[in-house]
Amino acid sequence: MGFPIFSSDTVFLFKVDMDIENNKSYKPDWTLDNHGDEFAIRIVKGVENRPENLRQKSFKRKEFTTEELVNGVLEGNRILLAKTITLIESTSQNHQLRAKEVLTQLLPHSGKSLRIGISGVPGAGKSTLIEALGVYLINLGHKVAVLTIDPSSSISKGSILGDKTRMEKLSKDENCFIRPSPSSGTLGGVARKTRESITACEAAGYNIILIETVGVGQSETTVRSMVDFFLLVLISGGGDELQGMKKGVMEICDAILINKADGENKRKALMAKAEYSSALHYLYPST
Repeated sequence: MGFPIFSSDTVFLFKVDMDIENNKSYKPDWTLDNHGDEFAIRIVKGVENRPENLRQKSFKRKEFTTEELVNGVLEGNRILLAKTITLIESTSQNHQLRAKEVLTQLLPHSGKSLRIGISGVPGAGKSTLIEALGVYLINLGHKVAVLTIDPSSSISKGSILGDKTRMEKLSKDENCFIRPSPSSGTLGGVARKTRESITACEAAGYNIILIETVGVGQSETTVRSMVDFFLLVLISGGGDELQGMKKGVMEICDAILINKADGENKRKALMAKAEYSSALHYLYPST
């Protein structure tokens, strides 16, 4: 019978097991003399993973009362304003009852802002325009709230809510509040509770409300009834003079902006401006 052969790893593990039994600390062979526990490897017995040994941690969020939400909004607390809008947008029946109470108390403090709706085709540059416009208005001394509407997936029902990433400078300003919301299948370019969210922002002291709709087509006109000024953002190559004569979003806007008119696109943008200007003579203004 031959002698058993052990590897160095086996010997090390055997010594570790002995140290566990003797409740000692293991020190490597290269430990210097006259040193303390600097080079010690402390080994303790493991604890069996049983349910009674596991800590039950609770991450329950704090529930704010109606008075706390109302007072927080009136004081301009952006965190409580965001929580109030979340409560307003909730589909829970209990939340809807509380949201009604909150809005009832906030309503007398609203109605003192200028509401600007910004709509346009997908990719027209609405978020980038709002970034520049918002910074300009804040430099003039205004408080700006931006409500962006993001389309919801018809398959997963989710939304990216990523418009805020295009407003990096604006989102860092303490005089600005940006709230992305999903459309949740609501047609018209806005969300189901956009009007109520405007009321909350006005009560919080924001005197200019910018509403960015989803990328819309010709029939998304709901935002017109919510705002004082409606801006339609278009890009060159979006259609000819006949396209501009069609009814719908073209006839309810207060101004049309041909965006991305730089570089080689400048000539195309000027042509688009001339075509739309000619077409608008056949449309009656909505206001």
